[in-house]
Amino acid sequence: MSLLPIIEVPDPLLRAQSAPVESLTDAVARLIADMFETMYEAPGIGLAAVQVAVPRRLLIIDLQDPEEEDGEPVKRPHVFINPEIVEWSDTTKIYNEGCLSIPDQYAEIERPDRVRARWTDEKGKPREGDFDGLMSVCLQHEVDHLNGVLFIDHLSRLKRDMVVRKVVKARRDREKAAIL
Repeated sequence: MSLLPIIEVPDPLLRAQSAPVESLTDAVARLIADMFETMYEAPGIGLAAVQVAVPRRLLIIDLQDPEEEDGEPVKRPHVFINPEIVEWSDTTKIYNEGCLSIPDQYAEIERPDRVRARWTDEKGKPREGDFDGLMSVCLQHEVDHLNGVLFIDHLSRLKRDMVVRKVVKARRDREKAAIL
């Protein structure tokens, strides 16, 4: 396994529609393993393949159970290949969202509290399930990535532009500090 670079706004690839995963190859299995390693290292709870510059309909989630085992959170990895959300609840909730591709920026986003999804798992088995709470929010956030949508797109244009400017400035400051 290896760590993959996570692309950040305003990289245009983050706005691309991800293509379906055609078959479960060894390369896809390696990508899934590398994505988990990258997400855990970041640290994060969800990662779409497009965030590591692979525009394919593949995402991973691990909310990590806070109950610790040997001093570490218990991992509960989920793999979603070619996911689609097929139902949304009428009830909504506001969550404070962040994103590995928009580092250190957070905003309150209103989303449906429950969703029903269909996907293929890492073994090639078709799946369908209902999700609520944080898992629902995370799944919606990551599926948005597959469709070229970022959580900041749910904000006003003024707030969205301000967040992007902050990320670009922080990246420039990091690069400048690295040179010195």
